[in-house]
Amino acid sequence: MEIITGVERRRRWRVEQKLRILAELDEPGTTVAEVARRHEVSRGLLWQWRDAQRRGELVGQPAFLPMRVLTAPEPLPAPLPGDVAAEPDGRIEIVLPDGTTLRVSETLSAAGLHRVLAALRR
Repeated sequence: MEIITGVERRRRWRVEQKLRILAELDEPGTTVAEVARRHEVSRGLLWQWRDAQRRGELVGQPAFLPMRVLTAPEPLPAPLPGDVAAEPDGRIEIVLPDGTTLRVSETLSAAGLHRVLAALRR
């Protein structure tokens, strides 16, 4: 049991401590009341910490993930019907399901593209 003396009555919990205590709640058969009693905190505080964790406000130190760097780019596969690809000169290439290839400027408005596609459907 911890006896707190002096003016300060509140304990300060580090994020790592909170996360460790919250991890105990995930163990099968464990109750909030049991964990709260073990760590001498209120059940309401555990619920606040859990809620903060779910909102992403209570997170531990960032972890580094392994990364693999490719030295040579892999060739792009041939476009399939329905694919849209950007060309180096600022054009967009659209391959329609029937195999028709349509190249338009990337500055073409949505309304303009709609008119072009409507004309092709006739």
